This record gives sequence, C-alpha cells and structure tokens, in this order.
Amino acid sequence: MAATEVISGLSTGNGVQEHTAAEPVRRSVRVRATRARAFEVFANEINAWWPATYHIGSSPQKKVVVEGREGGSIYTEQEDGINSPWAKVLSWDPPHRLVFAWQVSPEYQYEPELAKSSEVEVSFTSVADGITEVKLEHRGFDRHGAGHEGVRAMVDAEDGWDALLSLFAAKAGGEA
Repeated sequence: MAATEVISGLSTGNGVQEHTAAEPVRRSVRVRATRARAFEVFANEINAWWPATYHIGSSPQKKVVVEGREGGSIYTEQEDGINSPWAKVLSWDPPHRLVFAWQVSPEYQYEPELAKSSEVEVSFTSVADGITEVKLEHRGFDRHGAGHEGVRAMVDAEDGWDALLSLFAAKAGGEA
C-alpha cells in the first residue's frame, strides 16, 4: 500500500490535499559470486552488462563509467565525444553498499538538481559460500515532480531493473 503524505496550502475545500507517494521499486537477485566480486561487477564493470541502448545521451553510447567514490558521477561516454551524466554517487561502501541519485528526468533528460532526483540503493550480502544476495531499492520518485509516475513505471517494467539485474547476474557468475 502506498504511503500518504499531506500537503498543506493546496486548494481542496479545507486547504489540505492528500496525494499518494510512489512506492519504491524493490528487486533482488542471488548471484554465484562473492560479495566483493558482485560489487566489482555491478559498479566497476557496469560497462560489461549495461545495455548500450539504455542511455540519455545525444549520440550512441560507447561506455558506461562509475566514478567509484562518494560524489563521483555515473555517466556514459558518447560517440560524439560528449560525456552524458545520469547519476551521482551518494554513498560508496565496497563491497557492502552503493547509493546513487537517479538524475534522469521524466522527459529522459539529465536533471542536475539532486533534490529533483530519485535514489537507488544497492546492497550486497553474503548468504552462503560464494553466493551473494544483491538487493536494489529505487525510491523517492515523487522528487522528480510532474511525470514521476512515468519514471517509476519505466524502472518497474520487465525491461527495467528486472532486465538489468538479469544482465548483471549473468556477468557476475549466474543466478544462484
């Protein structure tokens, strides 16, 4: 069930209007890899599994780059020579956790303001010898403003985080 927030000052008979906050998108996958290896593949080898068609740049994507540090950028290098940022690293804690701001607007453009960006948290937990559970939570869609439902629907679709985690798992050693 969606959380409800009350926003005052908007006109409804009593001066208060309710709206439903977008639920986070949660996914998980177990991979045949150590926690350190799973983190390495997800963050530092992202270019090996992230689809070339999943970008917001002005020309075809050549490479995806994650600057592995808090405050680092996640961007694509484009064939036209332009780097196209689409996320900012908020927390870098290898091999446990990675959090980044999803700076893709409802119009599929780069959103430079972090306050108008949703957030993705990816955690890595050892569950057995050589098996790691990777949990992903994409949250805060409301921060995108008008059209945020489309952003949530895009990442919640079969070809959203489900497909991306499947590609990641294949590169990391297969699903467990």
